Amino acid sequence: MRLASLVFACLLPAAASAAEPTRIPDAAFETADALRERALADDTAWNVVESLTTEIGPRLPGSEADARAVAWAQAKLRALGYDKVWIEPVRFPTWERRSERAEVLGAHAQPLLVTALGGSPGGTVEAEIVRFDSFEALQAAPAGSLAGKIAFVDYDMARTRDGSGYGKAGAVRSRGPSEAIRKGAAGYLMRSIGTSPHRVANTGITRFDEGLAPIPAAALSLVDADQLARLLQRGPARVRLALDCGWTGAEYTSHNVIGEITGREAPDEVVLIGAHLDSWDLGTGAIDDGAGIAITMAAGRLIGQLPQRPRRTIRVVAFANEEQGLIGAREYARRHADAVGRHVLAAESDFGAGRIYGFSTGAPAHAQDASRRIAEALAPLGIEYLPGQGGPGPDISPLAAIGGAWAWLGQDGSEYFDLHHNADDTLDKIDPDALAQNVAAYAVFAWLAAEAEGGFGSAPKPPAAP
Repeated sequence: MRLASLVFACLLPAAASAAEPTRIPDAAFETADALRERALADDTAWNVVESLTTEIGPRLPGSEADARAVAWAQAKLRALGYDKVWIEPVRFPTWERRSERAEVLGAHAQPLLVTALGGSPGGTVEAEIVRFDSFEALQAAPAGSLAGKIAFVDYDMARTRDGSGYGKAGAVRSRGPSEAIRKGAAGYLMRSIGTSPHRVANTGITRFDEGLAPIPAAALSLVDADQLARLLQRGPARVRLALDCGWTGAEYTSHNVIGEITGREAPDEVVLIGAHLDSWDLGTGAIDDGAGIAITMAAGRLIGQLPQRPRRTIRVVAFANEEQGLIGAREYARRHADAVGRHVLAAESDFGAGRIYGFSTGAPAHAQDASRRIAEALAPLGIEYLPGQGGPGPDISPLAAIGGAWAWLGQDGSEYFDLHHNADDTLDKIDPDALAQNVAAYAVFAWLAAEAEGGFGSAPKPPAAP
């Protein structure tokens, strides 16, 4: 163990045991009550998400729309009255979708609705289909058994309020193509990770393990996955999969866009609320994650309109390129690592616009009472205190990994995966009343966290052992 790690380990228990209980002044709750009611009647968030999805539309990382979205976010934060607005560069390779098509060949010839997975190469494959009902079944296939064939993983994702069904299905997209290559496959098809009854296919990023030659990889709509499965019950099926897409070989510079409402007493201490600015290209990115951008921008604006600024700074971050691997979030955590202890508490809205039903934090014992009191202020919104549930949002997780304290405002995701990463992710799917409830929750949470006397556990984590 390095000396720095030893020193940190020796000092940490004493520091933790000496921590005074975090408290929130009673006056802050009076303001929170008024803030909550004002937010429920405010239409800022709706106007923001309408503007983003109408004026910019889909925002594929590295596209022309990505640059327009960054300019839009800066202008919007300034128009909403933020005290400081700035950008921080984020670099990444670019992937493009140009066209995609699939069709069953032979006696039952018919088209299939597909979409290329992000990160897939282009190419045309015409081959026999081999169906698997899970990623584990694909793993169990004998080596070489898929030579010259197209693997089809037909895993049916469960609909859940908390999104846990997505986590269980994730390997089908993230690891499935690489596993198929190891078995000899020439192409990869998967049942979309989603719950939509409509004929829409869900995209999302995939990665190919180092040393493997990538193969065309695409997702079928649930309707088409069922159709293909029924055809396979009648006998062998051949499919032609033709994708025109791929990494361009170019590096692109996008930006995290940051706005602040400056704290009146501790301006260098930050309560961070954020969302990601990018989206996939099939819909207009309304619920993923235009809603989150609107919720957090509107919450910060309402706090900024109070008679006095919050004790600490409220920082709103519109993260770049979440969809292709939390790239903006990782860069934010790297750039601000020296200030992680001053990030008092952070939360992200990245699960659509369903009503928030639960709240928790990862705070240590000395801040649990303060967390409970925030929950009490959220209770009139129908939000339950659920300690031990939830976790940092995707873009908060890199900050949490280096010691940042996090909060979870759990949205009802029962219908989220009807829209996630597909063409139905459009403005008309957002309920304005549910959106306002989210704004009220984020505004109350951020205000009370900023007013708290004491912290919620943020501290640099000890250096990793070599």
